[in-house]
Amino acid sequence: GEAVVAGGLGLIPHVRTHTSGSGDTFETVLWRVYPLPADAPAASLALPGAAEAEAELAVALADTTAALTRLDVAQWRPELAGALEALRRPDGATDLPPGFDPRARRLFARAAVLDRVLALAGHAAPGGAINNYEAQQRDAALRPLTTACRQALVAACNAPLRP
Repeated sequence: GEAVVAGGLGLIPHVRTHTSGSGDTFETVLWRVYPLPADAPAASLALPGAAEAEAELAVALADTTAALTRLDVAQWRPELAGALEALRRPDGATDLPPGFDPRARRLFARAAVLDRVLALAGHAAPGGAINNYEAQQRDAALRPLTTACRQALVAACNAPLRP
C-alpha cells in the first residue's frame, strides 16, 4: 500500500472511482489521517538506507533472473519493442535533483528503469506461461523484485533525511 508520514500523522489515500451522468469515469483521492503512536520509529530510519536497498535490489534482481530462467516463460512481444527502446534513452525521469549523493542517484536511476521494466512485464502478463500454474509462478518470481525496486526508490529519495 501507499502512505505518507508527516510528523506524528499517517495519511493513507483511498481512491474512489466515479461515473458521471454522461458515462465518463474519473477518480478522486480521499486522504484519511491517522495519529501515529508516540513510540513509532521515524519513518526515514525504519526503512533501509541507500546502501542496504542497493544490495537488496541486486540480490532480488539476481534471484528473479534465476527463477524466471528456471521457469522458461520468456516471450518476445514485438509490440513492446518501442517501449523497451524508450527505456534505453535518457529522459530525465531517472534522475534525482542535484544535492543527492552519487549512491542515491545511481540507486534511483537503476530502480526507476527496473520499475518501468516491471510495469511492461505486468502489461505483457502472463508472458510465455502456457498454464495458470506457470503464470502464478511468474508473478511470484517478479513480486520480490517489485518490492525491492520500490524500497530502493524510497531509500534513494529519503537519502538526504538519513544521518
